[in-house]
Amino acid sequence: MNRIALVAALVLLPLAVRAEAPLKTDEEKTLYALGMIMGGNLKTLNMKPAEVELVKRGMTDAALGKKGQVSLEEYGPKVQSFAQGRSTAAADKEKVASKDFQAKMAKEAGATQLPSGLIIKTLKPGTGKSPAATDKVKVNYEGKLTNGTVFDSSYKRNTPAEFGLGQVIPCWTEGVQKMKVGEKAQLVCPSSIAYGDHGHPPTIPGGATLVFDVELLEIMPATPATPPAPAGK
Repeated sequence: MNRIALVAALVLLPLAVRAEAPLKTDEEKTLYALGMIMGGNLKTLNMKPAEVELVKRGMTDAALGKKGQVSLEEYGPKVQSFAQGRSTAAADKEKVASKDFQAKMAKEAGATQLPSGLIIKTLKPGTGKSPAATDKVKVNYEGKLTNGTVFDSSYKRNTPAEFGLGQVIPCWTEGVQKMKVGEKAQLVCPSSIAYGDHGHPPTIPGGATLVFDVELLEIMPATPATPPAPAGK
């Protein structure tokens, strides 16, 4: 989380936590949604209830124009290092927790673990060609955390995804090239070849191992180059 995003979250989150009254108007619900977004960013800091109360005190004083109890000139610059330290600790904890899961998945029948750490397992064989790293493909997929939480799914959207294999996380670039058109496979992606220590807040924690069920539907035809316009006379 960069400093600007964190400061914005600290300023705007009070809009969503003023009172436990039912949300009635569309504006109240929109403000609450804004608070959820900002709170999702703060969630990566893994704060304890007492720490949240300190944050709320600072937000309340700033929102009401009261004199701050600390100097922003002195403590403002420390926010970034605080956030980085918390995020790094959380990512390290997540990676340690993921090791047993990866070891278990690598031992499943039909699973292969590659040098990158990627674990791939064919769920349904395909008979078509395999794409190259420079190809664009059409797929259906579902992405889950190791606890089974689904964070993304083209099946739920009822719309396959199309993308270039050079434009996605390394796990996908490597794994989908191992598949054949018509194949459905499971890709287990350690954080080092997924979203790293930063993750993809608020849905993917830093250091998270991800599990994707991927169905390779098609290798998209290359887009023909646009011919140059004829020179004017």
